[in-house]
Amino acid sequence: MSEERTFVPETEIEIIRDAPRGAFKHVLFDFDGTISLLREGWQDIMAPVCVEMICGDTEPTTEILDAVEAMIDETTGIQTIFQMERLVEMVKQYGLVPAAKVLDAPAYKQIYNDRLMVPVNERLAKLKSGALDREDVTVNGVHDFLERMKARGLAMYVFSGTDRDDVRNECEKVGAAPFFQEIWGALPSVEEYSKEKVIREIMAEHRLQGPEVLAIGDGPVELRNVKDAGGVAIGVCSDEQRGQGWDLQKRDRLIKAGADYLVADFGEAEQLVAYLFNEA
Repeated sequence: MSEERTFVPETEIEIIRDAPRGAFKHVLFDFDGTISLLREGWQDIMAPVCVEMICGDTEPTTEILDAVEAMIDETTGIQTIFQMERLVEMVKQYGLVPAAKVLDAPAYKQIYNDRLMVPVNERLAKLKSGALDREDVTVNGVHDFLERMKARGLAMYVFSGTDRDDVRNECEKVGAAPFFQEIWGALPSVEEYSKEKVIREIMAEHRLQGPEVLAIGDGPVELRNVKDAGGVAIGVCSDEQRGQGWDLQKRDRLIKAGADYLVADFGEAEQLVAYLFNEA
């Protein structure tokens, strides 16, 4: 029997739990997979890098392939350097690579980033040439949603696990930067930047109560962080290959992270904003 799902009437806005609505003042967005599709397929680049670093010249086992997939799934949204620290642990755990050839997290991150930026730069070049437009490289309806939220006077921010300079550049390129008061991305240390730190500082600086803060993202990290702070979370189950529609593989992990509501994309921006402000 298929699972019974509850939706806002006449929409595909899924209600997991009816969290407080109507009091939002500050909204925190993840970037990749929530706004931008420039890095679509990053998991398919990270996974082979991890397997290659763990196995060296040894053929990978099913156990290793599954362990890499699980690590990526549970760390989606966290800073890349911390994913690479997990990779270092896995390389040492399996012991298939001579100790002298085990690299540190920054070195593994460089290998991964070098490979990831090949398709990212190709998409940016096509965007610049006009072969792609901003709708081709963003989640369906996100600009409309951002316009509607901005019109409500909400303070909006990006907080991403991608390196800060890269996320600021990419946010500008996809036409989303003007909507945000600040665009945060990864810095060298957790003392300088983490999603949890951003939430804590915003709430303290603006004296916000939990239900005045909304997080929107497709990874469990940002949703879990804002839920821990008493806020409200919308999970985006975006099919990144198509740029719209449900990727139900994301659904379970976002529910486990504490998502109050789920959307496939922002194609129902008008209805979603009305619902968030108790007008529907």
